[in-house]
Amino acid sequence: MIARTALALLLASAGMVGTAQAQLLNCENGACRARLTAAELLQSAEQMVAQKRFAEAAPMLAALENAPELQMQRQFLLGYTAVENGNFEEAAKWFRAALVNHPDQTRIRLELARTLMLQGKTQAADHHFRLAQADSKLPLDLLQQVRSTRSVLRDAREYSFNVDLGFAPDSNITNGTNAETVDASFGNLVIPLTLDESARRKSGLGQTASLGGSARLDLGETSRLLIDANGQIVNYGGKTYDDIAIQLAVGPELTLNDDLRVSLQATGNQRWFGGKRATTGGGIRAGMQLTIDDDQRLGLTLETGKNDSGFATAYDGWQFGAYATYERVVGKSLIGAATLFARRESLNSASYSSTEVGGNLGLGGELPLGLSASISGGVSRALSDAPLALFGSDARADWRLNGRATLGLRSLRMWGFSPSVTYSFSKISSTLSLYDSNRHKLRLGFARYF
Repeated sequence: MIARTALALLLASAGMVGTAQAQLLNCENGACRARLTAAELLQSAEQMVAQKRFAEAAPMLAALENAPELQMQRQFLLGYTAVENGNFEEAAKWFRAALVNHPDQTRIRLELARTLMLQGKTQAADHHFRLAQADSKLPLDLLQQVRSTRSVLRDAREYSFNVDLGFAPDSNITNGTNAETVDASFGNLVIPLTLDESARRKSGLGQTASLGGSARLDLGETSRLLIDANGQIVNYGGKTYDDIAIQLAVGPELTLNDDLRVSLQATGNQRWFGGKRATTGGGIRAGMQLTIDDDQRLGLTLETGKNDSGFATAYDGWQFGAYATYERVVGKSLIGAATLFARRESLNSASYSSTEVGGNLGLGGELPLGLSASISGGVSRALSDAPLALFGSDARADWRLNGRATLGLRSLRMWGFSPSVTYSFSKISSTLSLYDSNRHKLRLGFARYF
């Protein structure tokens, strides 16, 4: 039952004053019933929300729950109502729900970005602003506002942290060869040697955990201190193949103009394998990020460092790397990336020193039904400096392939964690059978982003 005065106001706001009498039914004791179509009810709710009469719009939005064909519009209005009332967590929930089946809706994505920004989640907000910014139909004045907002976000103080826990069936936890023997050269004599079990392929089920965090601290109007840290753990039965690694990078970032940023960080890393120290290292990383236009970005990274091996001094030495990445927004919810790289390892042993060049292609983003997905693949060529005397006079040469596909369900959250499944594949085709390997890994994980 709706009071007559409120009903008249409702009909007027919906542009239905001329038909009000035809829609009024069973008026008794100063109150009337009205019959509206779902579309008319939505129009009325939109009018109320636009006029910030949220309490009056609430029962209409509740009634629209029974109109599944208008679900997206209802979720948008509920999100807008929540954010205007300061309920940012609820607003983000409704906007994400609306994007589940309609990831191409730029207006909803902009409201989600605004909500995330109000929550202080600047990195996530910038991601959605970037996707919205690539919409060619965005009005010029709104496009300029988005550009300005993204510039402010890039300069804002930012903290982020994420946790990803999972299980990973792995076909080759040793990354070892399938071969049972290898040919060893003793002068003109070639003798097949039986490989130890630890050097051969072995499958297993591991428990995985990865943690990552970053901070962007203001140093001045155009500079910040960047702090990035992350760690990965893979645990198998016993200690033999357990793998633990941590990395840290700290240094300044300078904004040269609205489109160009450069950074220089000191880096450190530590890895343990099988319960023993595998490597300890440190170095320097320089980076550059150039925004080409609203939907294109170019990044360049140069790094060098020295590693000390915990297994043998032959593996001690320097590493150098150069990476160039081009990113482009595809459609309204996907980002494609192409990377070219070159790596050099100059170790104490020339036989283990090598040069590798290659590239990777990837595509990822949001899909209907609340899914997020990514797929990538790459190929590289690696050449060693010198042969391993035991295996002949030719230096090792590898072709290396890799692929990865991830499917996540961000619309489903349990204690803040969202499920995902990742399949990865790697293959090394080497001139030395000892290093031939292929690996299939399936990871079932739960991730939370703070």
